[in-house]
Amino acid sequence: MKLTVLQNKLKDGLSIVEKISAKSPTLPILSNVLLKTEKNFLELSATDLEIGIRFWILSKTEKEGGIAIPAQILSSYIGMLSPSPIKIETKQENLLFESDNIKTQVKGNNPEDFPIVPQVKDGEVISLSAKSTCQGLSQLVGICSPSTIRPEISGVFLSIQKNLLKIAATDSFRLGEKQIILKKPLSISKEYSLILPQKAVNHLISIFGQEEEFKVFLSPNLLMFESQIEEVEHPKIQFVSKLIEGEFPKYEEIIPKSYKTEAEIQKGEFLKQLRTAGIFAGRINEVKIGFDEKAQQIRIFCQNPELGEHSSILSAKIKGKDSEVSFNYKFLLDGLANIEASEVLFALSKEKEGEEGPAILKPIGDESYLYVVMPFQAS
Repeated sequence: MKLTVLQNKLKDGLSIVEKISAKSPTLPILSNVLLKTEKNFLELSATDLEIGIRFWILSKTEKEGGIAIPAQILSSYIGMLSPSPIKIETKQENLLFESDNIKTQVKGNNPEDFPIVPQVKDGEVISLSAKSTCQGLSQLVGICSPSTIRPEISGVFLSIQKNLLKIAATDSFRLGEKQIILKKPLSISKEYSLILPQKAVNHLISIFGQEEEFKVFLSPNLLMFESQIEEVEHPKIQFVSKLIEGEFPKYEEIIPKSYKTEAEIQKGEFLKQLRTAGIFAGRINEVKIGFDEKAQQIRIFCQNPELGEHSSILSAKIKGKDSEVSFNYKFLLDGLANIEASEVLFALSKEKEGEEGPAILKPIGDESYLYVVMPFQAS
């Protein structure tokens, strides 16, 4: 392998690819990045066997070949070089670098020992807005609950329809849903329901969050996302992940259809008051929230035998039944933090069989996002 590549391009590629490499005492090769040349491209690959990535950089290639190099060492070294062309060459299992007045040799590994990063070659391909998809995913990914007993709730659910992308996540105590109406109808033969692991979603947001568009390659067991190089017609990044097997809960059934109490609240003030109350919350993070329609006020109260107690009053537009319900304040904070509007609707559903029903948070004027949270039940 012999080529010349720009330092800033290689640095950018490594900063993304190295995040996928994994430290594994049983498979040390996974902590490597695979460098491979093909025509006028240098390809960087990494995998942890559950997810994988391929990143292409334009290069001046004199001789094709490949080598696996420890990801952390390579990324740190390239990051220290000045932004100028780097000459790269392999000699046996060593990688030689030459840039300006610097010459370096890094010990590598046999590329044949590096696992193959899978690709999705069969199945349907669609194009989605990377920015809006990643934004929707970022509103929900924190809700997932790592679970070996119920693996289906340890990932983010995607429902891909011709005119609509639905994203949902739950941990059994709360639920979030984002609906993205597609500007162009998708040419697909059926609706796809998939569960993408939380770790893969976090990487997806980090990698593609600033891209305008990506292609999504659909298959029963894998999902692959691909962006394009601007200068030439060639993939820039391919990110592939295994899917979680199982059926996602029928979450639509728990979304409240009617409410006993509704309150319109200034989000910023509600966040501030909840954070203040949280200082005095106990180990289970319980705060009581009272709704007073006549006074048009919400009262936030909590007490802790070791710390004391706290209460505050918040103005709101309230209609419906006066109520007092207890919540995990951290769950409320998470839901509010992912609402972009300045005003939110906080509504309590009707009691069912003597128990408090779920509450809902959603932005006023935006029906695309909702957050459902279960209250504490009276003991």
